[in-house]
Amino acid sequence: MTDTGQPPARYDDLRALFVNCTLKRSPEVSNTQGLIDISRGILAGHGVAVDEIRAVDHDIATGVWPDMTEHGATSDAWPALYERVMAADILVLAGPIWLGDNSSVTKRVIERLYACSSLLNDAGQYAYYGRVGGCLITGNEDGVKHCAMNILYSLQHLGYVIPPQADAGWIGEVGPGASYLDPGSGGPENDFTNRNTTFMTWNLMHLARLLKDAGGMPAYGNQRAGWDAGCRFDFENPDYR
Repeated sequence: MTDTGQPPARYDDLRALFVNCTLKRSPEVSNTQGLIDISRGILAGHGVAVDEIRAVDHDIATGVWPDMTEHGATSDAWPALYERVMAADILVLAGPIWLGDNSSVTKRVIERLYACSSLLNDAGQYAYYGRVGGCLITGNEDGVKHCAMNILYSLQHLGYVIPPQADAGWIGEVGPGASYLDPGSGGPENDFTNRNTTFMTWNLMHLARLLKDAGGMPAYGNQRAGWDAGCRFDFENPDYR
């Protein structure tokens, strides 16, 4: 079967943000960017507005507060970047594998996302509710699934919804082999990677569509503002006096 018909919905009112967590500053070639470009092309081809951040190009301070200049940092690009995060229905964290783990830049971005996770939306839920998340991983050493597990767990813990098969990656021969965009690497032609990247992208769009049409996650049983005000949402909370 070659013709799968038309998509089941329109997606041109959605916004997506890719955060490239490469260690290479612009304009150096990023192998992670090669994988991002596949997913970005699918999204843009269906009208999704796509934004992109190469995190290492920005002075993102270390710390777990929304604005680290209020806690001793001389500068912090995160508050402005956070506005771009919150403008997106879809967030994809993408980065390389180093020593079998996510890059230090990936970890810093996750820490700063976490720094804002206690903020609330208009419904009294945690701020990231109603958004979907995924990840892309590149490297020439083992660790794609390990890195993806860490990112996807982190995103759902912060409030993002994770669709089925929300990760994709590529690794070359383990060791000092070719990277994704190197001539002859086979990366851009790899059917397994291309399939998973396509499935991830469409599942992100489908779930973002469902959430947007539903007005986000239902605001019952998960409102931090309500819990703090004394509402227990059917949880039995006996008085242990």
